[in-house]
Amino acid sequence: MPEDPKRDTSHRWWYLILVLPFIATLFPQIYNSLTPALGGIPFFYWYQLLWVIITGLLTLIVYAVTREH
Repeated sequence: MPEDPKRDTSHRWWYLILVLPFIATLFPQIYNSLTPALGGIPFFYWYQLLWVIITGLLTLIVYAVTREH
């Protein structure tokens, strides 16, 4: 099915935000550390968990901006 030429494509750049979590967790060498610990949880674990939460928020933002009305 051909794309509608009248369709607004200005929101496509928002999808690039979803690459951030991938890049942030791509190289474990960057966050492979025990310190700083947060509540007794080593950095390696809480950093990854933080990105799970951030990814959910980013997905919500991209969905809200790019959904069709």
